[in-house]
Amino acid sequence: MKSFFAPAAKTGSKKLAAQIEILSAHPVVSGLLYSINGLLAVLNEQRQIVAVNDSLLQMLNLESADEALGLRPGEALQCTYVQEESACCGTTRMCSSCGAAIAIVSSLEQNKPVERICALTTRKGDEEIDLALQVRSQPILIDGERFLLLFLQDVTLQQQRAALERTFFHDINNMLAALEGASELLVRQTPIPLAKNLHQAAVRLHKEIAIQRCLTQTESCSYQPLHHRISAAEVFKELKNFFSTHPAAQGKSLQFTEAAADAVVITDSSLLSRVLCNMVTNALEATESAGSVRIWSLADPKRLTFHVWNDQMIPAEVARRIFQRNFSTKEQAGRGIGTFSMKFFGEKILGGKVNFHSSQEQGTTFSFSLPR
Repeated sequence: MKSFFAPAAKTGSKKLAAQIEILSAHPVVSGLLYSINGLLAVLNEQRQIVAVNDSLLQMLNLESADEALGLRPGEALQCTYVQEESACCGTTRMCSSCGAAIAIVSSLEQNKPVERICALTTRKGDEEIDLALQVRSQPILIDGERFLLLFLQDVTLQQQRAALERTFFHDINNMLAALEGASELLVRQTPIPLAKNLHQAAVRLHKEIAIQRCLTQTESCSYQPLHHRISAAEVFKELKNFFSTHPAAQGKSLQFTEAAADAVVITDSSLLSRVLCNMVTNALEATESAGSVRIWSLADPKRLTFHVWNDQMIPAEVARRIFQRNFSTKEQAGRGIGTFSMKFFGEKILGGKVNFHSSQEQGTTFSFSLPR
């Protein structure tokens, strides 16, 4: 049979049966198949399945391993390209760009683990389904013969979300750039104060989107802070405006002490506001109705420090993990990002220091210190 990528020849039936028998009786392979919850198959050097675990059988919607043994992965997964060309998995024109085929062939040639993402279109009855699989091919010697451990992970949802996220940020940034440009032109053409407010809101929203994108991609954050002079009084004014109608502040008191109101720091005001807003929001959420939250700043020649206090103590088991990403005392999905973002933006991007202290007697105070 003609092949456009990997060798087409398969193992003879007698040798295949012998390989299946060896693996079924091998304690290490049996242990792997029974102990690993993920999707696992064992392939011979001709890329045929000679052992498979229950998780993969369930994914393939097969009742017995016998239905998968001897097949190649694309055949077992009902890859549409194999079905359309009536060819073996690994031999079609499309296989040279298939992540699974590349991982398998490369690990055989290099005799080392290889991992790739496989974009697979499979047919379930009359329906075609697009999948994304993380495929890792690991060579292993068993009784002097080489086999491949093939680990599969369904990452379809993660890939789809990542693609949608990239599209969203790209499109929204284009729209905001247009809005920002139009509002700036409006400011130049009219003295109406509302035009200036509109432009400032557009600029702030554009920066907030950039900050949010950075937060979702902390390992490769490309956010470039825009530094300018800002006083503690200006920061407090913005916080007062922001929390004047904030749901968390309803029925509670925000007390500002402006002892260092004239102190100035050079920093990115959007990120500074983001850090402090998270601190105040957390303090308000921890405060009972009719309670109060205090906010003040202290300055010395080298640093300007903002403090946010509430009267509740953070339990020790929570305090130890307060800045850990995805950790939260709240049960809803997607929580555990507020305190993490304080630490990330405050320290990694702005070069400041975020910390806290908490006790039964003194309550909890979060602090954000910036170099002057």
